[in-house]
Amino acid sequence: MNNPSHNPPQTLDRPLRLGTRRSPLAMAQAEETRARLCAAHGWPEDAVELCPQVASGDRIQDRPLAEIGGKALWTKELDAALLHGEIDFAVHSMKDVETVRPEAIIIAAVLPRADVRDVLVGAASVAAIAQGARVGTSAPRRAAQMLHARPDVEIVSFRGNVATRLAKLQAGEADVTLLAAAGLQRLGETGVGHVLPAEEWLPAPAQGAIGIECLAARQDVRALLGAIDHAPTHAAIRAERALLAGLGGTCHSPIAVLTTTAGDDLVLRAALFSPDGALRVEDTARFAADDAQAPLALAQRLLAQAPEGIAAFFHGDDSPAH
Repeated sequence: MNNPSHNPPQTLDRPLRLGTRRSPLAMAQAEETRARLCAAHGWPEDAVELCPQVASGDRIQDRPLAEIGGKALWTKELDAALLHGEIDFAVHSMKDVETVRPEAIIIAAVLPRADVRDVLVGAASVAAIAQGARVGTSAPRRAAQMLHARPDVEIVSFRGNVATRLAKLQAGEADVTLLAAAGLQRLGETGVGHVLPAEEWLPAPAQGAIGIECLAARQDVRALLGAIDHAPTHAAIRAERALLAGLGGTCHSPIAVLTTTAGDDLVLRAALFSPDGALRVEDTARFAADDAQAPLALAQRLLAQAPEGIAAFFHGDDSPAH
């Protein structure tokens, strides 16, 4: 595909409509997407119109996502807007996008990945968390990883955007919590908490990556978005999502993964947990960035090693993941 950024600015007959969730972090991600797209094509800012929508996941705050429909609660309103032609493309945190997507929708671009690590708020390290402390999180990966490292702590459900969770922590609803470093950085909240080393505390699949989706049939939009697609990040996200698909995980399945590069290869290190953190299996694969089968083979190896207490929460690649 020719990179449109090398061509003269393309004139648009109307502003492009970018769908986004209305939360502060989602809006920051939409602003970044607009800025990159306008810079790539030499457009003024008003060439891209932000179209905020309230997602079900933002409306329902009192229960864990896994209980109320999983990751689709972040995407279904924007999917509908895309399919009905109300927006031209949509921006998502890729870790919030379910593995199986509608056939009519394609991930057209992924922006350069930000920090993949988690930030611990309320203690200087996992080891420094007080005995028996309450850890606020509603993410199965964070809960299982924490219970694996610290079986003495208590997990309390914690939903909401960054400001909401920090306010809940301040109000004493939990003693410590975990947030994504990328989200904090995008909100300008860089002085919050202690960053956990990714090699010791594996991140969520696709954490730190912003994806832009459009209709597969919209070749015009796909060509425009190609100018801001970051190929190395897209390759890593594609591999992590293929691993998820191969595992058949759901929103209840605790999985952590760290992707690094070695020359032209990707190195995928993945760990599966039982929800109570008692059981853990880990494996690693190194493969060419365009090898679509290697992540699936890694998934099969992990499932083959996994005891029933882990395997029960994964279904292989024969069922849709959430």
